Amino acid sequence: MTSLLTNPEFWQYLSIPVIAALIGWSTNWLAIKMTFYPLEFIGNPPLLGWQGIIPSKARKMAAISVDATISKIGTVQEIFEQIDPKVLAAHIIYTVDPRIEEYVDELMLKEYPTFWENLPASARKMVYERVRKSTPQLVDNLVGDVSDNIEDLLDIKSMVIERLASDKQLLNRIFLECGDVEFRFIINSGLYFGFLFGLIQMGVWYLYPAAWVLPVFGLLVGWATNWIALNVIFRPLHEHKVGPFRIHGLFLKRQPAVAESFCHIITHEILTVGNIINAILEGPKGDRARNMVKKHIKPLVDETAGMGKALTQVAFGPTGFATLKNKVGDKAIAISQTSFNNPMFEKDRARAVESIMVERMIALSSEEFQDLLRPCFQEDEIKLIMVGAALGMIAGVCQLVFVFGETLI
Repeated sequence: MTSLLTNPEFWQYLSIPVIAALIGWSTNWLAIKMTFYPLEFIGNPPLLGWQGIIPSKARKMAAISVDATISKIGTVQEIFEQIDPKVLAAHIIYTVDPRIEEYVDELMLKEYPTFWENLPASARKMVYERVRKSTPQLVDNLVGDVSDNIEDLLDIKSMVIERLASDKQLLNRIFLECGDVEFRFIINSGLYFGFLFGLIQMGVWYLYPAAWVLPVFGLLVGWATNWIALNVIFRPLHEHKVGPFRIHGLFLKRQPAVAESFCHIITHEILTVGNIINAILEGPKGDRARNMVKKHIKPLVDETAGMGKALTQVAFGPTGFATLKNKVGDKAIAISQTSFNNPMFEKDRARAVESIMVERMIALSSEEFQDLLRPCFQEDEIKLIMVGAALGMIAGVCQLVFVFGETLI
């Protein structure tokens, strides 16, 4: 036994599975890193350098992710109903009511300072009270109108894609958090799959010590460990019972946990009330949405002017009163975009949307569910496998030269 342990050839052969394990681990680790990093291209484009596969195709990956999930687990109408228009209206009123005087003063002093400063305090107070009295019904009508037309006003798919395409870090985080267990498995599996291949490699090298054996096996280890790990994650697609064992793709077995992780990020960081309102007002149908706000605001200005409307029109000039209506409408739009900066309200509504999305996502079939994570491996998968194979072959050549002292010529 002592002579065996002191025999250099013994350690040389023992190094084969150990090095194979390290090759498997390192190539799998590199494949994961190259999938997500760097966020921006490093090098001289287009050929000399690298950008993470996900960040390099951010818009495409975002679109695939949305198509695989959000488009299947909640319509625009359903999401808005979960936010609850009544709760939305109540929050707007709650936020605006204490600042009625501030908003009116700010607008009037900016647009018509002389008129407003010369107006008796009793008249200004009357304006405040009329605005305060009319606001609840106005907000209810406006939110109801938006709710009835939400399918046309809001494009959820475009909203999410734009956010993820512009925030590559967030896009990466969705995949990394949802597939955290699977990515760790891919890296660690390279170690033990590589070791098993190394044992075979050791036997072949012992029986047939040709110069090509170690480089070729290194190439196979770099390629096969990636390929096997990917298939274990997503295959079999449906659970199979083999004796006492239940075999199912690792990612697919975690569907409930992944659904919670994915939906939490989407609802708390993308589909927030504030983001949805901004998407409605600034999106493709933003002009229609803003006109809708102004349409509901104009009666408030008419009512507030009341009996003094003729005097007001004279004081503001021929077009001044119409301009006032537009200015009030613009102010209402600005207020609506800043009324949801309350973290507690945002979190409460996010939870409401999250609950229905998680339930729907858990109910997806395995075929549908795998599309959440599978695309991030399928994009340029061959490049990653080739890199792993190339590094494995280089490691095999180094092993041949530096461990076994062979020459390449």
